[in-house]
Amino acid sequence: MRIDPAANTGSIPLDESHRFDEASLAKWMAAHIADYVGPLRVEQFKGGQSNPTYKLVTPGRAYVLRRKPPGPILKSAHAVDREARVMTALGSVGFPVPHVLEMCADPSVIGTPFFVMDMVEGRIFWDAELPEVTRDQRPAYFDSMNNTLAQLHSVDYIANGLADYGRPGNYFERQIARWSRQYHEECDVARDANMDRLIEWLPHNIPPGGEETSIVHGDFRCDNLIFHPTEPRVLAVLDWELSTLGHPLADFANHAMMYRMPPDIVAGLAGVDLASLNIPSEQEYVALYCRRTGRPGIPGYDFYVAFNFFRIAAIFHGIKGRVIRGTASSAHAAERAQLVPQVMEIAWEQAQRAGAK
Repeated sequence: MRIDPAANTGSIPLDESHRFDEASLAKWMAAHIADYVGPLRVEQFKGGQSNPTYKLVTPGRAYVLRRKPPGPILKSAHAVDREARVMTALGSVGFPVPHVLEMCADPSVIGTPFFVMDMVEGRIFWDAELPEVTRDQRPAYFDSMNNTLAQLHSVDYIANGLADYGRPGNYFERQIARWSRQYHEECDVARDANMDRLIEWLPHNIPPGGEETSIVHGDFRCDNLIFHPTEPRVLAVLDWELSTLGHPLADFANHAMMYRMPPDIVAGLAGVDLASLNIPSEQEYVALYCRRTGRPGIPGYDFYVAFNFFRIAAIFHGIKGRVIRGTASSAHAAERAQLVPQVMEIAWEQAQRAGAK
């Protein structure tokens, strides 16, 4: 069953588990946001799996607040300060991100660190088939997504002040170790044989060329993009929680795995009649990225896709843990939690396409 876009679109009154002192926030806004004029009304956006995101409504304009969730969390997760930092840096060189107004590291204001940014008005597509646009328009929207990711990978992260935003090189080794560790640390969820096989196979089958480094988004897909209200143009890339310095081909494969992702999991195109919808094929989409980035091809592409399915399986595993503990921020987190065994099975299938036995 596909996710209903209405389940993710718009805002709702605050969930009790994510409520905070609104008066304290209003006082902070008055002191730190130059054009803020109250009164303030706080609503919570429906979408988002990790960091609770809020719409701050005033008589003159609206803002967006993104915070670290309350309650116990994994040590390296939910780093909203990193999100604010990378968005500020990328915005300074014209990359499409919301403008960050202020970061607050003081947990005494609303209980956890947070940042406030401009609210960007536009279109978000929750279905990768893009049913809201015409058949003739779809290639331009896919071209815009492809171009935006290629643009990100071309940013000079050293000149942009992000040389210490992660560690260059050995990206796959570090990421496999990180997600394996988080999988094992999530004590509230049972182990899975497919995930155990992946943890054993992946570190020993990394393709050569692992030293290439760029800024990577980590979760670049259509529902993390805001498009122009009427044009096939990306206005803002959202949700930078997983961003770091990493391998651009890992980041591209994470995006392109939509072609192998079932539509009932997350923004997938597996099994879809792409030709009838006028959506470029996986091969065409890969070739388009290669032309934009000056590559003759992507050797090891199946490994990169398998790695990303492994990673999303670990993420869903963590969501399931948050559901069990009652700290999940998304309205459909429970649905994601139920998909954990299926995602892990698909991840192992992708590894087998890459040569796993």
